[in-house]
Amino acid sequence: MPDEPATGPGLPADSSVDDLPERVERSLLGRSASMRRTEVSEGAGVDPVEARRFWHAMGFQVVEDDEAMFTDADREALQRITAMVRDGAVSEELALGMTRAFARTADRLAVWQTQLVAESLAPPFSEELEGKDSRSVPAPGVAADAAALLARTIDDVEPLLVYVWRRHLTNAIQRMLADADPAIRSDPSAPVRAVGFADLVSFTSFVRRMSERQLARLVQRFELLASDVVAEHGGRVIKTVGDEVLFVHTEAAAASAIALDLVDAMAEDELLPPVRVGLAHGRVVSRLGDVFGMTVNKASRITAVTPSGAVFVDEDMARALGSVSGFTAIERRRRMLRGIGVVTLHELRRAPGGRRPTADDGSA
Repeated sequence: MPDEPATGPGLPADSSVDDLPERVERSLLGRSASMRRTEVSEGAGVDPVEARRFWHAMGFQVVEDDEAMFTDADREALQRITAMVRDGAVSEELALGMTRAFARTADRLAVWQTQLVAESLAPPFSEELEGKDSRSVPAPGVAADAAALLARTIDDVEPLLVYVWRRHLTNAIQRMLADADPAIRSDPSAPVRAVGFADLVSFTSFVRRMSERQLARLVQRFELLASDVVAEHGGRVIKTVGDEVLFVHTEAAAASAIALDLVDAMAEDELLPPVRVGLAHGRVVSRLGDVFGMTVNKASRITAVTPSGAVFVDEDMARALGSVSGFTAIERRRRMLRGIGVVTLHELRRAPGGRRPTADDGSA
């Protein structure tokens, strides 16, 4: 892998690596940062205090007045969001809230994207097994090539980002309307969801035996497989935290199919340890893209007592499945779950010859 960065459309050619960050900035933002905070606020016609609030909402650090850290792109963004407030389209509180939502999502997305690109340009994973490279941070040459590739492809990737966001926004609006419809939900105080946690078994022992790069590959593999299984059945991955993934679905049958497919997928993968899944059914509180409440806590506690390679569900989940073909819920002994109380657990299995629900059975 060459140490000098690649060049191409979108990134000015230069023989020096030293100014690569500046050239990437110029490529992505239109020009190098040259404006001060007061210049940006004045250019956007916004009070400096208001400008600072939006800058913080975007997730960026405090900037002193004499620091030239802004570009025309920053001015245009500030001008656009404050214009919505002045036109009465949204309140300032809502505008700040939407800005924070974009910022938190974009930060994780940007880090994820840069890591994926860098890993795609790194030496083959097999070389690590030979002791040639076990680093989790890319080598300088790989990092430079990744930066160049990201800058070159930004114009092609950006429309895809907007398309995916519009698709997910459409789904979110449809779920909101369904939850608010009294003909569908008898109690609109909180939507009913099937909530599941999938947890890799013996993950701590794996961590002790693996290098940082191997661990990163394992977590990435787990997240990839889990996301594919959840999406296949129309569910939503709420979040992943290392060895655990939290998902939800509006339909108990589809959530059950997700849980059992997750167990099968991990068992068939040579890289990953087995998984265990806990499911609970009930009302949840949705906030900031996350879910909270007793149902979520119960699913987490159930997962903690579920044996390796099994799926355990609560009474409400077993009752919601009822006579749905394709599944059977076998009652197990009652357990005291911390912070929940005594719960009768059921082991979820596939019924021989039963139909396996798909995304057509409902959406999360």
